Formats: sequence, C-alpha cells, structure tokens
Amino acid sequence: MSDTTILLIDDDETLIDLVAEHFGAAGYQVITANRGSDGLRMVAEVKPDLVVLDVMMPGMDGWEVCRRMRQDSTVPIIMLTAKGEEYDKLRGFHLGVDDYITKPFSFAELVARVGAVLSRAHAGPETSHRVTSGELTVDLDERQATVKGNVVALTPTEYRLLEVLARNAKRTISTELLLEHVWGPHYEGEIKYVKHYIWTLRKKIELDPGDPKHILTERGFGYRFE
Repeated sequence: MSDTTILLIDDDETLIDLVAEHFGAAGYQVITANRGSDGLRMVAEVKPDLVVLDVMMPGMDGWEVCRRMRQDSTVPIIMLTAKGEEYDKLRGFHLGVDDYITKPFSFAELVARVGAVLSRAHAGPETSHRVTSGELTVDLDERQATVKGNVVALTPTEYRLLEVLARNAKRTISTELLLEHVWGPHYEGEIKYVKHYIWTLRKKIELDPGDPKHILTERGFGYRFE
C-alpha cells in the first residue's frame, strides 16, 4: 500500500465512494470530507499529498476552500466540477490549482492526472546547483525559489515549470515541449495551461509581471529563462 494520501472534498457521497474506490485500487490511501470547512481542517491536521476538490458545494464552495487552502499550503489541488467554461478554468489557475477535471470524467483519466500531478510534486532534482537571474535564485537541491533571499510560495506545477526553464537557461523552450515536460502526455494540445501558469509564475517572481526580466516570451514559439 502506498504512503500517498489523497483528500477528497465533495458533498456527493456516491461520487466520493466511487472515486475513493478507484484511488484505493490504484494504491492510494484516501480520506474524505463532505464540507469545505472539514476539508480545510483535514489539510491542516493530516497534511495530505494531494487534494481533489469539488467546486459546487453548499456553504463554502470550492473556490473559497481553495483560496483559504492556498494561504497556508502548497498541497497539489485538482478541481472537480461540472463547469467547463474558460472563465472557471482561469479562475482556478489564478487561485493556484494544479489541474482541472470537468464532469463527467472517466475514473481512469482522473487516476492518471493524479499520478501526473504527484510526479511533478515529488520529482527530485537532476543536478546539484542553483540558477540565478538578477535577484531571483532557483535552488534545484531544495526545490525552491527565492527573490531577494525570501522564499517564494510556489505550487508544485509552478515550481516544475520554473525548474524546466531554469535548467535550460538562455535557451528558448517551445510551448509544446514545456507542456510535455511539465504536464505530461495526457495534456497534449492544452497550450493554455502553459500560458496561464507562465502568468501566475511571473506574478510571483517578477517585479513587474507585465515587463518580465526573468522569463521572456519568444512570440510564436515559447519561453526563455534569462
């Protein structure tokens, strides 16, 4: 049995039972909550490795749960919702969501995406060094970034994106290649993922996200860590 713990937060008990069954069959330990407040408490107390969070819940909805969770935790979050509009996805990305699954979905796809997000969160450094761009330092051993010596709170996906760019400093990496290396083969064609996360990353590491100095855009091709 894996030591990896997944927290499911959803008010649909039937769906929770089905998802928990498939996660259990995949070797994960599963804990559940059917209210947002209970989910927040369990994140603080249990410290799960990943959270699957439903958007539409009575009382405190998934957006508010996610916002509060991100105040204290960088735990990977996958949003689970019946909505598929672009606005909702943008809102989730801006709140620091790592992935977004729209109902109805296949359990095989959900398990695959959980595995992909966990791989990004737990991937170890390939080499032992730091990469510096002005006042920004990416420590590949500690898996963290600092600006003026202050640690930047990055989600696993944000860090993985920054890491891939930093490892290839001064080389322009195509958007398609970033998508493959950071998100994996299940996300082929989802170019908007890269664009959204480049923006959220710039907001955290750039003095002026609208005039970036660390992550530069090569129009029509990709991005470069300068």
